[in-house]
Amino acid sequence: MGSALLPTLRLKSEVDTAIRDTLDKVLVLRFGRGIDAACLHLDDILARSSWDISKFATVALVDMDSEEIQVYIDYFDITLVPATIFFFNAHHMKMDSG
Repeated sequence: MGSALLPTLRLKSEVDTAIRDTLDKVLVLRFGRGIDAACLHLDDILARSSWDISKFATVALVDMDSEEIQVYIDYFDITLVPATIFFFNAHHMKMDSG
């Protein structure tokens, strides 16, 4: 389900393209499920703020239930849903919130 305002990526090639082609902006990828209440809440927040941050960030949703996306879930060791991953110029941005 997800947000009607934000693109939902279901294929590995779509995620690869988004990461590779988003230049000079932060790419925010929300990994989650469109039926999960926490994901829907985060999707609403991201959709409402996407216009405000559009000059410096692009937001997309990634469907974790897609079989092709499992390679990213394993690579980034995503265990909590929803998970938010940030990229800049095709490089993963690691953030320390502690």
